[in-house]
Amino acid sequence: MHTVNMNRLSTEQRKRVIACLVEGNSILATVRMTGVAKNTVTKLLVDMGTVCSIHQDRVMRDLPCERIQCDEIWAFCYAKQKNVPADKQGQLGYGDVWTWVAMDADTKLVPTYRIDDRDLHAAVEFVRDLAGRLSNRVQLTTDGYNLYLTAVRDAFKGDIDYAQLVKIFASSSAAGGPGASRYSPPICLGEKSQVITGNPDPDHISTSYVERQNLTMRMGMRRFTRLTNAFSKKLENLAAAVSLHFAFYNFCRPHSSLGGKTPAMAAGLTDHIWPLSELIGLLEEAEAVPTKRGSYRKIRERRASHNSE
Repeated sequence: MHTVNMNRLSTEQRKRVIACLVEGNSILATVRMTGVAKNTVTKLLVDMGTVCSIHQDRVMRDLPCERIQCDEIWAFCYAKQKNVPADKQGQLGYGDVWTWVAMDADTKLVPTYRIDDRDLHAAVEFVRDLAGRLSNRVQLTTDGYNLYLTAVRDAFKGDIDYAQLVKIFASSSAAGGPGASRYSPPICLGEKSQVITGNPDPDHISTSYVERQNLTMRMGMRRFTRLTNAFSKKLENLAAAVSLHFAFYNFCRPHSSLGGKTPAMAAGLTDHIWPLSELIGLLEEAEAVPTKRGSYRKIRERRASHNSE
């Protein structure tokens, strides 16, 4: 079977492929729209995701954020949790997968995220990584998930203004029965805030922005769309898609509430809107590193090193 060599793709071809992916198209839809082979599209996604992850990990440091919101969004890999084979049960990347997301309420920047289980280890590592990227004391709001209590205490050592916002939802019967609740969000009857640490401003105890980011993710990444067969078959591909999504979101996509700036511009990380060619330049820069065994060796080495951290 003939496969297209990645090196044959020009920058313009890569731009067309990446433009399709970041606007919510599936791999197969991108293949049909661009004429690029499926394996080539997938490889470009994984390599772009890797360099985007490395770049964001490097620049998202010493951030002067003041108000942070955190949330988790569900997806699945390989198969739905109930259909995971016995020999793969309990392995990350088979069944339920959660993406933990932090968002700056003022600049709309996403300084960090984590793809993992929804357990204590993931919560601790996620919040610890967030704390290491901030330059000053912040106000943090999360939902009422109790694992955040331990994670925030461990990461910030009390140097934070932290509150939880607990929403109260109607039962499935009140929302129209089990069938209705499966395809529609439950009815929110109200919410209550709980101050956990410090002195958070009551007017800014909110998770609205990060919850809206959940919709942005589901619209911008086809594999997050519910009730389709576009789910990720491999955890590596899911991680690459999320990394590319947030790089595009932070650096390339103007935000209407920011007066046409990108979140990275509002946060002072760049002074202009990145065109896709500049984002793809991260990959071309990595490819330009001289290697003895092919242009992608360095990328693979960086990927292995980054995944092991």
